[in-house]
Amino acid sequence: MMMEQKIIEWQDGAKLLHALSQLSNMKLKTSVEDVHAAVEDEVIKRVGPEIGGNLHIAKSRNDQVSTAIRMELREILIDLMSSLVELQEALTKLAEKHVKTIFPGYTHLQPAQPVTFAHYLLSYADMLERDKKRSEEIHQRVNLCPMGAGALATSSFQINRERVAELLGFSEILENSIDAVSSRDFILETLAGLTIIAVNISRLAEDLIVWDSLDFGLIELPDSFSSTSSIMPQKKNPEVLEVIRARASHVIGNFVTSAATMKALPSSYNLDFQEITPRLWESMENVLSSLGMLSKLIPKLKVLLNKASNKTLLSFSTATELANMLVRKYKVPFRTAHKIVGSLVRVLTEAKLTPADVTPGLLQKVAQDSTGLKLKIDAEDIRESADLLKLVKAYKVRGGPSPVEVKRMLRIRKRWTAISKSNLSKKKLQLNEAEDKLQSVVKSYSSSSKPVIAKFKSSSG
Repeated sequence: MMMEQKIIEWQDGAKLLHALSQLSNMKLKTSVEDVHAAVEDEVIKRVGPEIGGNLHIAKSRNDQVSTAIRMELREILIDLMSSLVELQEALTKLAEKHVKTIFPGYTHLQPAQPVTFAHYLLSYADMLERDKKRSEEIHQRVNLCPMGAGALATSSFQINRERVAELLGFSEILENSIDAVSSRDFILETLAGLTIIAVNISRLAEDLIVWDSLDFGLIELPDSFSSTSSIMPQKKNPEVLEVIRARASHVIGNFVTSAATMKALPSSYNLDFQEITPRLWESMENVLSSLGMLSKLIPKLKVLLNKASNKTLLSFSTATELANMLVRKYKVPFRTAHKIVGSLVRVLTEAKLTPADVTPGLLQKVAQDSTGLKLKIDAEDIRESADLLKLVKAYKVRGGPSPVEVKRMLRIRKRWTAISKSNLSKKKLQLNEAEDKLQSVVKSYSSSSKPVIAKFKSSSG
């Protein structure tokens, strides 16, 4: 850009480009203040102070640092979105195998209503879809170029910021120069997005930890993601999931630390920013590794609903439907039906019985005793309301666990992942093309003794 704008002589610029292109494996010296000074010193050694001393014209560490972070972050955000899609795929593939697998749904960690395991898995696929969309929006705001903002006020040299943004593969410049060097909201926004992802996958990990315990026994984790106790041979500990759950706390802490640091800073550049950037990379690494682990673990999960204890647990989850049946077929007000069935459950548990033991006589007696209501109930109505599969099939409202509805949702979710893969491939291709274009211009300019200006399309608005 400096060569094109005739800010530096073409021959000098060619020598600078040639020197810079040889520094990819440069070793940093601790005696030099920072990487920027190290690069400049090395260039001066190669081309001399008369030429190398002009390397820093119209540049500041302030705009360089912000630009470098954005360039790295936009690539890692693509990796993040790819990892989210990978976990979505693992969840949907497992869900396809369990469309009719009855599974207890919980509220307050108490058995509530029957759903299917596929329906449960898709709930997390949908959370991840929102995480991915948030990441896409973050990527758009990260992919803005601060270069040319200088320390905070641009430069009296007539630089072309749009040209720099184009060659570095940015979609647009970050226009206001003070904002360009002083804003770190793109880091806070990324950390906020990572925090939400961490919370979501931590909850998934917690579910699996609880359900894998012997007290629940609903699923079995693969041996390769568990460990044994050093003293108790019967133990199978879910340590991978526990680490994922713990690392989510680090991500939350990094966001809070960074936000607390930013809120106390005056405008423009402050060295405090250097304490924020490592929090970003640490959180990104934690989330990426956690997503990767879950993507490998999910396909190997086993559902254990053939146990007698689990069947009993599921049978009581039909209580709501029994109340619904009284409303639908016997015109009992719902609150009255709710009271009758609640009393029935108490009677059954005290007698160590299950809903399978309910007879018309028992239900009629409980209704009379609890509400004074006299009912004549058909045994077939009681039997149908306790049929788990039939009950789940009846939940065919949009978004419900009915196998028909879950299959419909699965088709859509599979389209989501296919579209996401295509879009992410395009993003990677755009960055690769930008890098190829930059290298092509560098090669052309550094080997030419005369001005040969490459054409470009301005991105300015």
